[in-house]
Amino acid sequence: MTAHLRKTAHDPHDNVHSEHGPRRGEHSGRAKNPVIKVADLAWLEFEKPDLARAEAFARAFGFQTALRTPDELHLRGTDAGAPCVLARRSARSRFGGLALRAADEVDVLRLADKTGFSVRPLPEALGGLAVDLVDPSGTRVRVVAGMHELAELPTQPPLVVNAGREHRRANAMQRPARVPARVQRLGHVVLQSTTYHRTLDWYLETFGMIVSDFQFFPGQRDRGPAMSFIRCDRGTTPADHHTVALALGPADRYVHSAYQVSDLDALAAGGEYLRDRGYLRSWGIGRHIQGSQLFDYWRDPDGFLVEHFTDGDMFDNTVEPGWAPFTASGLSQWGPPVSKDFLGTDLRSARHELRSMIAALRADNEFDLRRLIGLLKVAAS
Repeated sequence: MTAHLRKTAHDPHDNVHSEHGPRRGEHSGRAKNPVIKVADLAWLEFEKPDLARAEAFARAFGFQTALRTPDELHLRGTDAGAPCVLARRSARSRFGGLALRAADEVDVLRLADKTGFSVRPLPEALGGLAVDLVDPSGTRVRVVAGMHELAELPTQPPLVVNAGREHRRANAMQRPARVPARVQRLGHVVLQSTTYHRTLDWYLETFGMIVSDFQFFPGQRDRGPAMSFIRCDRGTTPADHHTVALALGPADRYVHSAYQVSDLDALAAGGEYLRDRGYLRSWGIGRHIQGSQLFDYWRDPDGFLVEHFTDGDMFDNTVEPGWAPFTASGLSQWGPPVSKDFLGTDLRSARHELRSMIAALRADNEFDLRRLIGLLKVAAS
C-alpha cells in the first residue's frame, strides 16, 4: 500500500496526457539553467524558385500575403504579430531555418553575449533585432525580438455546435463554405536530426524549452528517446504541446510545419478547397495522440509538407514528459491509416531515403545500424 501511494505521488501522468512517465535515470526533458527562455516560434524561412506558384498555394492553404516583391514573399495568419513564413527567390527549393521569438530584446542581447554571436537589426519590413545561431544539426536558428506587429485580421469564427444535450443553435442550419481554411498562426515545426540527443539538449539548454512527450524506437528504450515534442516554458501560462519537435533520422532536414485554423469544419472544408484545385493531401483527416490536435497534411508545389491543425493540447510548466513507443499506428487516435507519402516510404521518397540511410551509416553520428532497424520497425508497426 505504501509503495502504491509513493508511486502515485510521483507519477504526474495518470489521467493527464500519457500513460507512462520516465524511468529512473532517463532524460528529465528540461535544463536546469538555460541561457534564456523563448516565448514562441516566430516564423519559418524557405527558398523557392517560383514565388508566384508558392503564393498561389499559400492563398489556397489559407495564408494572407503581408509582403510581395520580385524576390521575397511574407505570408501571415489572422493573428496579430509577425509573418508565419518568409520565402525568398532562389534557384532551388530549400528550408532556410526557423526564428524563435525571445521574450524581449534584452534576452536577444543576453543570448548574443553568452554565445559570442553578433546582434544585428532585421530588415525594415520586419523591424527588431536578431542573433543568428546554428543548431548541432546545421539548421539556422534565428532568435528575434522587437519586431513590428502586424494588425489582427478578421478570423474565421468556429461554428456554433449542438453537442449532446446542449443545444446552442436553434432555427438555424449549418452551411460551412468550401473556402480556404483561414490560417490563424504558426504552431510548430518538426525537424529530423542525425545528432538527435546533442541537438535536443542544445534547444533545452539554450532556449529553456521543455519536453512534453518522448518517444522511443520499438524495443530500444534502453538507447534513450528518438523523438521529442518540445514546448516553450511560459511558467503558469499554457503553451502549445510542441513548438519544435525533433526526431532521430538518417538526414538533417525539415519534416513538416503546422498552422492553426479555427475548428474542424474550417479544416475539412479547407481541405476540400485544396483538393478541388489539384493539390496533394498527404494524410488526414485525423486526431493525433501526442498533442491531441486534429490534423490534415498537404504537399505544397515544392514538396514541403504542411499541416492544418486545430484543438491542440496546451501545457503549463508543471506537466512532466510522457514516454511512449514510436510507432506508425500510434501517430493517431483515429483517422485513415498513415500514408506512405507521410512516412516517406512511397516510391517518390524511398530512393532518396535509402541514399540518406547509407550516407548516415557511413558517417560519425547517432544513426547507427541498430537505430536504422528501429526506424524500419516504426514504419512497419
